Amino acid sequence: MRKIVRLDVFLLQTAVVICCLGCETSKQQQVRTSPPLEQKPVSAAVTPVVRPVEPTVQLASHQQGNPGQLPPPQNAAGLEHVAPVLLQHVETLADLELAGLSNNPTLRRMQQEAAAEWAKVGYVAKLPDPTLSGMFFGDAMNFVPDRQLAELQYMQMIPWIGRLKAEAQMASFEALVAENQYQAERLRVVGEIRTTWYKLYVLGKQISTTQAEQGQLESLIKTANARVAAGDAQAGDVLMATLEFSSLQEQLLSYRQQLVATTAELNRLAGRESRTPISPPTRLDVEVPQWDHDLLHHIAMGAQPELNAARLRTAATRWGIEVARLKRRPDVSVGASWMVMAADPADMSPGAGNDAWTLNVSSTLPIWHRKNEAMVNEATRQHYAAHATEDEVSLRIDANLRDLWEQARAAQQTIELYEKTILPQARQTFEADQKSLVNNTVTFDRVIRDYRTLLNLELGYHRALGQLATTLARIRQTVGVDLLATPDAPQPAP
Repeated sequence: MRKIVRLDVFLLQTAVVICCLGCETSKQQQVRTSPPLEQKPVSAAVTPVVRPVEPTVQLASHQQGNPGQLPPPQNAAGLEHVAPVLLQHVETLADLELAGLSNNPTLRRMQQEAAAEWAKVGYVAKLPDPTLSGMFFGDAMNFVPDRQLAELQYMQMIPWIGRLKAEAQMASFEALVAENQYQAERLRVVGEIRTTWYKLYVLGKQISTTQAEQGQLESLIKTANARVAAGDAQAGDVLMATLEFSSLQEQLLSYRQQLVATTAELNRLAGRESRTPISPPTRLDVEVPQWDHDLLHHIAMGAQPELNAARLRTAATRWGIEVARLKRRPDVSVGASWMVMAADPADMSPGAGNDAWTLNVSSTLPIWHRKNEAMVNEATRQHYAAHATEDEVSLRIDANLRDLWEQARAAQQTIELYEKTILPQARQTFEADQKSLVNNTVTFDRVIRDYRTLLNLELGYHRALGQLATTLARIRQTVGVDLLATPDAPQPAP
């Protein structure tokens, strides 16, 4: 039979299909017209923390619509815009210093050693542990008419109290020595991080300057080729420029190797893996502060932890002499004994079989005077050696400050000479010879010499900047505090 299609049913099905298609089109249009995620500006005052951005996972019971439907595409697009903002964090010198103070293994070791010295102070002046002993007889010892079955004894040794106090004082000074050594190591780590950071700046400038000069040299090579083609120059000019270009390539290889090694050293000081990338700084704002040698020497004599450690070690050895002297005093031991007795069954006298007890007192006899004199002599020599070490540290700090301050002044004068005289004149000479080369009034090798001179002077300028920054960092390390560029004015007396 032929199937008859009703017109009203066909129209109804068509209307349903059109409505469904319209709903899907509306959903897609809503997805396309939804506003993108807004990017929140990153404040310059807050250091952004680099963390991997993970997509938000919603539970199926809280999702609206089809649980198996993929999330809207605008979330992924928003993450593509937000992630670069979070990852664009350039590590600063302050970040590296903080990482070094927190993660450097040498600092962690010395911190624990100082804490161990302070823990020693808590027990060095205490009495030694008492002794408890027992003696039991297999066959009772006969004390007619009683018998002794066992004996218990308690003994406490009491050293000379003055010596205990002296040992406590000596331990306290030794703990202060360890603490100041830890502070000196903190200064050393910070100083090494700063000097390595400035070395990284010099290497970065050497690489960027050499690459820029390569572009200038390529222009000279093109000029030489044009002159050779025109018959105004010889092929040796091109070979000379090409040789200079190869020399720059060799320098770049050396600079890049030093950059990798310096980055690894900086990461080691910061207590992390050597492969962690560090971007070299692009600018150094340094100048000679308003200091002088007398000011630096005065501050260092009171603030340098290494010198304070030497002074505290001298005080500790002074108490060591007192400890050695008091070892001539005797140590006393006191105790008590309890004897377990048993009576003879045939003995009916009063008090038979009662336990007995005793009190014991003993003392050492320091009769070996030569031994005691040798101990005092040893402690005295150590005290004199500590005094000499203190003088040595003081003189070394004074000499280092004098040397570093003169280096800083010389570096500042060198920088000013580069900025005001040497570099402008070298650039003018190079530009003038370039123009004269077009007119065949100078030789090509002279232009190459001017180019090489200018490159060396620019590299020397950046080395002088790095030298000044390094010297100032060493001065702050030697002084013992982070001095401001402009010292505070002295306060008036009350």
